[in-house]
Amino acid sequence: MSEFLVIVESPAKAKTIERYLGKKYKVKASMGHVRDLPRSQTGVDVNNGFEPKYITIRGKGPVLKELKTAAKKAKKIYLAADPDREGEAIAWHLAHSLDVDINSDCRVVFNEITKDAIQESFKHPRPINKDLVDAQQARRILDRLVGYNISPLLWKKVKKGLSAGRVQSVSVRLIIDRENEIKAFIPEEYWTIDGEFLKGKDQFSASFHSLVGQNKTEVSSEEDVQKILQQMEGNKFTVIAVTKKERRRNPAPPFITSSLQQEAARKLNFRAKKTMMLAQQLYEGIELGKEGTVGLITYMRTDSTRISEIAQEEAANYIKAEYGEQFLKTEQRKEKKQTNAQDAHEAIRPTSTFRDPSSLKEFLSRDQLRLYKLIWERFLASQMAQAVMDTMSVDLQNGNAVFRATGSKIKFPGFMKLYVEGTDDQVEESNKMLPDLNEGDEVFQKDVEPKQHFTQPPPRYTEARLVKTLEELGIGRPSTYAPTLDTIQKRGYVALDNKRFVPTELGEIVHELMVEFFPEIVNVEFTAKMEQDLDNVEEGKTPWVKIIDEFYQDFEVHLKKAEKEMQEVEIKDEPAGEDCENCGSPMVFKMGRYGKFMACSNFPDCRNTKPIVKEIGVTCPTCKEGTIVERKSKKKRLFYGCSRFPECDFLSWDKPLPRNCPKCEGLLVEKKLKKGVQVQCVSCDYKEEPQS
Repeated sequence: MSEFLVIVESPAKAKTIERYLGKKYKVKASMGHVRDLPRSQTGVDVNNGFEPKYITIRGKGPVLKELKTAAKKAKKIYLAADPDREGEAIAWHLAHSLDVDINSDCRVVFNEITKDAIQESFKHPRPINKDLVDAQQARRILDRLVGYNISPLLWKKVKKGLSAGRVQSVSVRLIIDRENEIKAFIPEEYWTIDGEFLKGKDQFSASFHSLVGQNKTEVSSEEDVQKILQQMEGNKFTVIAVTKKERRRNPAPPFITSSLQQEAARKLNFRAKKTMMLAQQLYEGIELGKEGTVGLITYMRTDSTRISEIAQEEAANYIKAEYGEQFLKTEQRKEKKQTNAQDAHEAIRPTSTFRDPSSLKEFLSRDQLRLYKLIWERFLASQMAQAVMDTMSVDLQNGNAVFRATGSKIKFPGFMKLYVEGTDDQVEESNKMLPDLNEGDEVFQKDVEPKQHFTQPPPRYTEARLVKTLEELGIGRPSTYAPTLDTIQKRGYVALDNKRFVPTELGEIVHELMVEFFPEIVNVEFTAKMEQDLDNVEEGKTPWVKIIDEFYQDFEVHLKKAEKEMQEVEIKDEPAGEDCENCGSPMVFKMGRYGKFMACSNFPDCRNTKPIVKEIGVTCPTCKEGTIVERKSKKKRLFYGCSRFPECDFLSWDKPLPRNCPKCEGLLVEKKLKKGVQVQCVSCDYKEEPQS
């Protein structure tokens, strides 16, 4: 009989941990929470100190029965749920269900599923942290009070299936506010004057900077351009200033939850939900042949960039062996700590630096490997030396006009030899130096080209940008971002257009109602303050009931007003402009879980539906009768097919073009590159220059 019972959340972890602990330990999984608030009612007694009513989750009876049987046979019970607020709450619920004293040394936490980490954690069990539990309980009760009171109102006044929540409502507001900014944006004209110059045989670029005596001259019209060009004579320029500097660049810190989601979106094109799913798999463990199941990364829900000394030492040994001592970090770097960071545990890193991505190819799926490689490279780069750049700035004068050229070159790559953080704007590090130029040198203008531009509105939010903004504003926590983005799409409040969020008509209607009747729920500052209040509960500074009570006093007033005054909203179906082929009734556009589709207006008597297809003006090259239309796969990937499908099976992942190949008359398509597109023929080797 096992002397000790260990309860974890996931069965994937159970076997691995049991192997690390030995025969005296039996490890079982609770499969997440075993108790929660009931789904059929609010489950919070607002007249009795907001006392929650917890019940065994439907379907968890057999699991709980098995755990109780094992608990009776064990000398001691250890609760080893995940090392965060929710994990602490799961442990607390398990303790209640299994009659474990929460003040005993029953709680074990570990940041990584490796033999050393597991065995060390069991040397330091502790009581359940009630402050952590209270913080999670307060969040759960807050969300329940908001969701279970506002959602029924929205069902009644707008349509069934809607919901409201603190973080999701603010997320929708940010997306709508950005859309309104874009609509209100008035483009402003500006011009640039770019030139190509020669110093001997060396060619370089420079752009107009200012008129003599001015810091920076704005060029806002063609008239301004002509005035500047009139002040220039001939094609000879004189070098009037040369500035050379050495610039050092630090690597990005190791990943936290939000930065992992952002970088995986930029570099791997992963949605936040997918990133967290894969990270969970890497954390819980992967079967590595003879080595058995091993956790490959540390816990993936964290807001701290802190790294243990052991991990830093291991990384230093790897860098020294693989890259040389000159690539080792020599300076102490102060990482920026966010004011609302809980700093509960380490950054996301590989559990062993020596387990490099190439050694795991046969054990990981393609996407698991790509994410692991990203985490591995980011961590290792964070422990490497700075990159050193030589930069040069040169001012050239002709008449009263001053042009400026800049260049830079990597003097020592440092961490950049392995990894460089991505950006939303895809700005590349320049690695081109100017020719050797000195004050008084003469250079010759080869070409000068004025270009007209217009200022652009702020960009719509991608998932990465929205996560970054929520984090900067202090909205939500690492565990909330992925499910929040998923929810606002499932509810039909927002849609993705070219990987960017746009609000739907339904989203704008619900948002207007929320602003009118529940302004605090969609208030960014209020929601951020609520997160700070929950942090104060975790730190034992504020009782959780006080936080809920202060919120509920105003919320109840708004709720009663909304119940009386909120008007019903009729969302009319938009005509699709064609009739149903089954019954002849007009077709209308409907919003479903996966976006808009066409349905018969005679529903439910006629249940005809069909997807919305967009013609691209190209005749099908296979059957010569149909036209090419845009379609989406089950995984929402865009592809192109014949409108006569299934009679014609033409399909292309690349966009066909309405012109033929000039070399063989074959089909031309737009092939997507990492940056830009390239037109090429599917039948021969014809290619055109890539376009950004």
